[in-house]
Amino acid sequence: MAHVSKTFPNRISALSDVSLEVLPGDFVYIAGSSGSGKTTLLRILFCAERPTHGEVTVNGFPITQKGFNKVHQLRRTMGIVFQDAKLLQDRTASDNVAFALEATGQFQREVKRKVSEILTQVGLQERREEPILALSAGEQQRVAIARALVNDPPLLLVDEPTGNLDAQMTTDVMRIFSKLHQKGTTVVFATQNMDLIRRYPYRTIQVTGGKRVDGETALNTKAEA
Repeated sequence: MAHVSKTFPNRISALSDVSLEVLPGDFVYIAGSSGSGKTTLLRILFCAERPTHGEVTVNGFPITQKGFNKVHQLRRTMGIVFQDAKLLQDRTASDNVAFALEATGQFQREVKRKVSEILTQVGLQERREEPILALSAGEQQRVAIARALVNDPPLLLVDEPTGNLDAQMTTDVMRIFSKLHQKGTTVVFATQNMDLIRRYPYRTIQVTGGKRVDGETALNTKAEA
C-alpha cells in the first residue's frame, strides 16, 4: 500500500497518504481508536472499498481506483474475520464452514473432510452439528475463524475479532491466531485494544485520524503468498 487515501462521497476522509508493507508470514496489528481508519484500510485490502488515491497490491493483485474485475480471485487468496462473525443464523457450525468450500465447487466428500479438520483445529468438532444460535459468542467467533481458514488462505484479515468476547474467550481466539502465524499464515489484525497488543506483542502500525503515526518508513504493501 503506497500513499493511499480514501475519501467518501460525503467528503469524509477515512485515510490520508497511508503507506505500509506487510511481508509474507508477518503478523501485523493495525491499531487505532474507533473511527481512526483501520477498518477502511482492511476493506480496501479485500476490495470492499477502492482507494481514492494511491497504489495497493495484495497477493499479487493490483487494486486501483478505476475498478477491479478479479475480486473473486483475490478473495480466494485470503480469509476474513469480522467482529460480529457474520454467520448464517439458520445453519449449523458445519454448514457455515462448508459454505465457504461449496462456493468454490469442491466435491462433497472433500468438503466434509476439510470441515471436520478445521473445526477440530479450533476446538469445535464435538459441536459441529449445533445450530449457530446454540453456540456462545466465543464459539461463534471460532466458527467464523474456521470458515475463514478452511480454504488455507495465505493471508488472514481480522477486524476486532475479540471486541465482543470475555477474557477467556479472547485468550482462546488469540491462541488460534498465534498458531496460524507460527505455521506461516500472514495475519493483518485491526484492533483498538492496546492491552491485547501488550499481551500478544507483534509488529504494530498505529493510525489516528486516517494517518499513520508510528514513524515506520515502509513505502509499499505486498501481502503475498
